[in-house]
Amino acid sequence: MTEAPEQQTPGASIAREIVHAVAVPSALLDAGRILSANDALCRLSARSAGELAGLSLLDLVDVDSRPPLRSALQDCAVHGEHPPVVSASIVTLDGGLRPVEIHARRVCFDDHAQVVVTCVDLSDVMHVQSSLLKMTKMLSQIIDGASVPSLVIDKQHRVTHWNTACERMTGIPRSEVLGSCDGWKAFYPEKRPLLAEMIVDGVDEATLQSYYGGHMTLSSTTPGGVEVEAFFPQFGPSGKWLFFTAAPLHDAQGRVIGAIETLQDVTARRVSEDALLQHRNELEKTVRQRSAELAATARNLEMFIVNSPIGVAYTSGGIIQRVNPAMADMFGYIGRDMIGLPGRAVYLSDADYASFGRYAGPRLSQGDPIHSEMWLRHADGHAIWVQMDAHVADTSDTAQGTWWMMQDRSDIRDAQAQLQARVTELHTMNRQLEEAQNQLLQQDKMASIGQLAAGVAHEINNPIGFVSSNLNTLRQYVDGLLGLSEACDATLAAPGDPAMVRALAKKREDIEIDFLREDLPVLLDECAEGLGRVKKIVQDLKDFSRVDQSDWAQSDLNAGLESTLNVVRHEVKYKAEVIKQLAPLPLVTCLLAQLNQVFMNLVVNAAHAITDRGTITLLSGVEQGWAWVQVEDTGCGMSAEVQRRMFEPFFTTKDVGKGTGLGMSLSFSIVQKHGGAIQVHSALGRGTAIRVWLPVDGPQSLAKDAKPPLWVPAS
Repeated sequence: MTEAPEQQTPGASIAREIVHAVAVPSALLDAGRILSANDALCRLSARSAGELAGLSLLDLVDVDSRPPLRSALQDCAVHGEHPPVVSASIVTLDGGLRPVEIHARRVCFDDHAQVVVTCVDLSDVMHVQSSLLKMTKMLSQIIDGASVPSLVIDKQHRVTHWNTACERMTGIPRSEVLGSCDGWKAFYPEKRPLLAEMIVDGVDEATLQSYYGGHMTLSSTTPGGVEVEAFFPQFGPSGKWLFFTAAPLHDAQGRVIGAIETLQDVTARRVSEDALLQHRNELEKTVRQRSAELAATARNLEMFIVNSPIGVAYTSGGIIQRVNPAMADMFGYIGRDMIGLPGRAVYLSDADYASFGRYAGPRLSQGDPIHSEMWLRHADGHAIWVQMDAHVADTSDTAQGTWWMMQDRSDIRDAQAQLQARVTELHTMNRQLEEAQNQLLQQDKMASIGQLAAGVAHEINNPIGFVSSNLNTLRQYVDGLLGLSEACDATLAAPGDPAMVRALAKKREDIEIDFLREDLPVLLDECAEGLGRVKKIVQDLKDFSRVDQSDWAQSDLNAGLESTLNVVRHEVKYKAEVIKQLAPLPLVTCLLAQLNQVFMNLVVNAAHAITDRGTITLLSGVEQGWAWVQVEDTGCGMSAEVQRRMFEPFFTTKDVGKGTGLGMSLSFSIVQKHGGAIQVHSALGRGTAIRVWLPVDGPQSLAKDAKPPLWVPAS
């Protein structure tokens, strides 16, 4: 330990020994600087004795504590006064703060005044206080945040806690009762002790009984606790039943320092119990009423069976035990003549009886009802067609017997037979109509081709014309090449003859052999292209005009539209520019030949709607399992009346000889056959847009009432 050298006097040595003998952190100061510090102060400040020697005590404390500490040390050293305790914080080398109370006393040795300071470490005390404060806050939050209405009172009956749930139940804010003894006002019109107050006062059970009577019980789970259930008319429009408990609160020595009381609204339970009691009484009354009603029902049922127009019978063990008049009359018996007959008596044969038994027996034995129709035997022997419904009398004991309800349906069966014959006729007529429609479809197709024949011929003549012209040119080229070949032969026959060589060169120059090498392949390519166009037109025309096939297949609608456009190209190209905006489509299950006719009708109609020159736009797409093809034109448009009638057979707005009036009608039928739809948007002077929707997987894939998506054309 290091000491200040200038203070090595006998008195100073005694002072240092006193400082080191003190158990609490202590130091000997001279002029405010540390002469000696004991081990406790070294530990408190986290410094060695050498580091503390000569250091001002003010340097050990935080900045806020320095002014009062300086004043206290000065008063003590100069005036010898006992300054008050100074609260400060010792600052450790690592920046930590240790709260302390500093005491200062002046001592004189060898006529020299010095100051002894002692420090009381408050860290543990403040930690305990902080922990208690946090615990108190936590307990308050637990009580205040609990969903169960709760209140707490202290030994003097003052309310210390009145949680939010208690506020909601009583309607009294905690600010009105905290710190007061007026908690009773929330529950009673006149002053009387709360249950918690009686717990704090330690009243006996007899006193509790005097207030709550038979509604009070001692708690079996909480020592000293009490449970009460009572009615409070002031809560709500009809009052409330509350279940409340109170239990004492003890300190560490077990002394009662207060009580906690919890409340619970049990009105619903009490109401349910009262309702249950009332229901039981009503149920007993109902049972008596139902018994009387059942007796009346049995009588009514008996009357119903007797007077029912439907035959009713009861069999047991294969014997008819009971029949109503309608059953006896249906089978041609009088009165009770059927009773006692075996069930076999109403069947035409043993085979029928055995067959029906194999069907009905297993089902009835399992308690299942049966419904059947079959021929049965009338008393005079003729057959009647009977509808039968049967059900065992008791599903838990199927051997008891079976109830039967029967109706003579002979007339209805005859009517059904006639109806079936009529349906067969309708199917035959439907097939004939379908064949007629196919013929009409083919006729309309051929009529369309006939109208387009001149244009198709023109489309074929164009490439045939330039192929013919190219063939004439090709003949000239061939003649020149043959002449060149003869000159070559002559030159070879007289090798070395200058005249022959000059003649060969002159022949090469005359036929322009270099030009022929360039132009001849081009000429042949043009001929091949022209013949390819002819082949394509003829193939498209052949595909379009063939008799419709009945087989459905997966087809490319875009390819069908392109093929159809090639057939009607001559009808369109002088009237409109065709713009194609075709999106990739999945293969569609359809009859493509029929759809091609729909596409032709739409494109030709669009061309006819354009007066001078316009635009026809072809679009396609797919949406939500539906493929669509759309034809738009910039023609004259249609009025509302024309749109209403456009699908009627033989309706047309074209001049005589320009159309049959069947195109759109047949198109509508074809699209309907495919399960699709045609949507039209048109206005006079603004053109027309027609969209054809088709299910991608064919009409058989559609759910009932399935419809394509809503189409809203772009403005």
